[in-house]
Amino acid sequence: MTSTRPQRCEGKLALVTGGAQGLGRAHCIRLAQEGARVLASDINGAGAAETAEIINAEMGAGTAFSVEHNVTDPMSWEAAVTAARENMGGLNVLVNNAGIGVPGNIEECDFADWQRCFSINVDSIFHGCQKALPLMRDHAPGSIINISSIAGLIASDTMPAYNASKAAVWMLSKSIALHCAKKNMQIRCNSVHPTFVDTPILDGTARAAQLDKDVLLEKLARQIPLRFVGEPNDIANAVVYLASDESRFMTGAEIKLDGGISAM
Repeated sequence: MTSTRPQRCEGKLALVTGGAQGLGRAHCIRLAQEGARVLASDINGAGAAETAEIINAEMGAGTAFSVEHNVTDPMSWEAAVTAARENMGGLNVLVNNAGIGVPGNIEECDFADWQRCFSINVDSIFHGCQKALPLMRDHAPGSIINISSIAGLIASDTMPAYNASKAAVWMLSKSIALHCAKKNMQIRCNSVHPTFVDTPILDGTARAAQLDKDVLLEKLARQIPLRFVGEPNDIANAVVYLASDESRFMTGAEIKLDGGISAM
């Protein structure tokens, strides 16, 4: 890809979890388009490799790499950080994007599902930051970007596990930000809080609700003041901002990308 304008993430070295599809793939592509080198990680190794192939076909070989990665496993995190060091020469942007939702209100939610939700949504960030910070410190300034959800700020009676885990991401991000600032690491940490976004997750939601995808999108849009469902790049553009030095004075904060829901 050729461009005459400055690339906002030139020289950045980014690891993006959940990079096989949806938001994770969008983050990887937009970061690469803005000059970053990217390591797409996912438990779906083939999907992560496909993301890297898409990027390299557009931006040139050596722009993107991939690694199979179980974000709940500390040893797998060590392997992912090693892959960042070996393939990109370092790491200064960590996008903790991997996450899931589980069904069931407080009476119906299975405890094993609750634990799995926290393991993927929250424990992954704990492990990831512990394993990545030593390498990020060597390549500062840096940025940790944790993908939470508007559901981490606004509750629903139907998703206690998702609400609680994404709220934990929000507060964990602030603690990490303060730690890095106190240690003068020159590494920032912020959270991003999207509402409904048109990703493959909504395909499964439509099937579960026995609705046509377009009908579901219209139904969801009616809940949003701006009256439309977000697209992956609406979130990825915020990730680019947080990864870039444009946001150098922003840490311990949250970006709400919710079409106005939280203003109601």
